[in-house]
Amino acid sequence: MPKFAANLSMLYGEHDFLDRFAAAAKDGFQAVEYLFPYGFEKDVLVENLKSNRLTQVLHNMPPGDWDAGERGLACLPDRVGEFQDSVGTAIDYAQALGCGQLHTMAGLRPAGADPEQLDETYVENLRFAAAKTKEAGIKLLIEAINTIDMPGFYLNTSAQALAVIDSVGSDNLYFQYDIYHMQIMEGDLVRTIEANLDRIPHLQLADTPGRHEPGTGEINYPFVFDALDRMGYKGWIGCEYKPKAGTSEGLGWLRPYLAATAAAE
Repeated sequence: MPKFAANLSMLYGEHDFLDRFAAAAKDGFQAVEYLFPYGFEKDVLVENLKSNRLTQVLHNMPPGDWDAGERGLACLPDRVGEFQDSVGTAIDYAQALGCGQLHTMAGLRPAGADPEQLDETYVENLRFAAAKTKEAGIKLLIEAINTIDMPGFYLNTSAQALAVIDSVGSDNLYFQYDIYHMQIMEGDLVRTIEANLDRIPHLQLADTPGRHEPGTGEINYPFVFDALDRMGYKGWIGCEYKPKAGTSEGLGWLRPYLAATAAAE
């Protein structure tokens, strides 16, 4: 049975951020993820997790200046020192939150940059981060993002992400497979996941077009979920979508799965 985590950066926008933990737990979620924890004291986040009996399954490493449009540091040759410092910050938060996975965003390709230099920087930064996170007992993840929602992002397809993982050569670097992004970029969802299951410890979802909840677009999510059960996927699925008309009101697609999970415990 699939396990679903509420992405608190996207869901429950009706509430202040710290109130979203309780809202997710009330709706039956047992786990959460979100983009960044760094704007809050660690003990505040830990208390919200514990008081609502939630598991933190994922957050991102610092992305640079998010509000200014930066979307990661890992491929940027002139930001290597900042990237390495961010690895330590991310590990510190993840250990406090009991979070066993960190996603490092690749970043946007700077105009006029040398592609080979970007490639070399990205691989070397990932080698550094994979080693540090392995020492901490944390999995390092990379994600491909579609070129429509995030033009200029360095990493865009499954093939590219898997080739990078091969180039890095670490046993602690994995592919965070986002069903929404990969439907836009390439389709062939189930076959790609199954062929690379041992390298995909975390999935995320949204329907397309619109990036709303499952059932609002073209992806046959019941088929995908059944296939994940059949292939033995054991990781979490992060619900990273924009609710079409309120988070709780739009969870009809999810409630049968949450009920089945609760009944099995």
